[in-house]
Amino acid sequence: MADIVNQIREAGVVGAGGAGFPTHVKSGSKVEFVLANGAECEPLLHKDYELMLLKAKEMVEGMMMMIESTGAKKGYFGIKSKNALAIEAVKAAIGSHPIEITELGDFYPSGDEYELVYLATGRLIPAGGIPLDVGCVVNNVETLMNVRRAADEKPVTEKFLCVAGAVKNPSAFFVPIGTPAKEVIELAGGSTEPEYSVFNGGLMMGKLMTNLDEPVTKTTAGFIVLPKKHQLVFRMGQPEENWHRIGKSACDQCTYCTEFCPRYLLGYNVQPHKVMRSLQFTATGAGYWNQMAELCSGCGLCTLYACPEDLFPREACDQSKRQMRLEGVKYVQTHPVKIHPMKEGRKVPLKMLMKKLNVSHLAADTPFVDVDYRPKEVVIKLKQAVGEPSEPKVALRDRVAKGDVIATIPEGKLGSTIHASISGTVVDVNKEFIRILNN
Repeated sequence: MADIVNQIREAGVVGAGGAGFPTHVKSGSKVEFVLANGAECEPLLHKDYELMLLKAKEMVEGMMMMIESTGAKKGYFGIKSKNALAIEAVKAAIGSHPIEITELGDFYPSGDEYELVYLATGRLIPAGGIPLDVGCVVNNVETLMNVRRAADEKPVTEKFLCVAGAVKNPSAFFVPIGTPAKEVIELAGGSTEPEYSVFNGGLMMGKLMTNLDEPVTKTTAGFIVLPKKHQLVFRMGQPEENWHRIGKSACDQCTYCTEFCPRYLLGYNVQPHKVMRSLQFTATGAGYWNQMAELCSGCGLCTLYACPEDLFPREACDQSKRQMRLEGVKYVQTHPVKIHPMKEGRKVPLKMLMKKLNVSHLAADTPFVDVDYRPKEVVIKLKQAVGEPSEPKVALRDRVAKGDVIATIPEGKLGSTIHASISGTVVDVNKEFIRILNN
């Protein structure tokens, strides 16, 4: 199956769920199981659900290509039980293929790949490991659709995403990669708020945007619009030094952040309350406590749900992980991974999380809208995947057609092939992006 591996590489397929790992690397591995991740556990985002209704056949065909290329014996397709129409569509597409649907509960973060692998196969990924360590490969459902398209030599030039929250017409659609966020929001009718802020990729693991000219990339899941004075905008807009200063003075070591941590409940030594202790020390003295952050997934449940003081344990973990990387230190869990006996009782229902986040009133379907949007220009980033930035293969004033290769993976490196998402003229090329004018 070397052909499909090369086709995936040439088409520039990467993890579309947010991580952006180059899919050609996964397709070239040897595993027992291929998993499709359709959990979509971020509050308010429904783009994977809409895409499963729309492109279930392409997803299943792409999954079968991954099964064949990896030599896997079976596939598991993870979908939440509540999404009955998506389950029905995928079941119809599966037919007699060796793929089983794994129904997931409506809790956060059911889409974490450690969680999905455990629920589907009963296997626990080693501490600090990846699904490959237990014979699995996990792909987002949109990624699998792109794998199928790669087999027809169709490169990744568009992104399926949704716009949700305080907008006039919450909806999902395909847009060219490189389209500015502000234009995508206008496709959903624009904000219902005179002053608003936008989260890119989700409220829990996404980022609060500071520039709405930021372009859509291969990993953009969606944009969530909130009133500018919303509590989440205030919290996540604070400078990093505030997070740590407040945590240093106010953390009372109640342990709720650890007790609700999904990775801790799976059996990994992630203890955010102990990481919070690192804020009391200099970099040298913090070393011991930093270790408790190494296996953190960054899901944000500790910061945005568990902490009764509204502190920032997730951000403390992020800081600790950065410090450990700088020092070249890697934590190794010595005790075996074993499911916590209270795991089932501490799952956080999505509705409870949304209530805590104060976004329940913004919950709405984001139905697919078939738009043929043609932006005046696109800004295509050269780093859209795990690995190195791609190397430009076009020059200023070059004419390009949609689908043309404009940047390639550096020799011997990890990365993604980049294609023109519209036809037009190259008006800017640098180390960070290529700008194409639609003329």
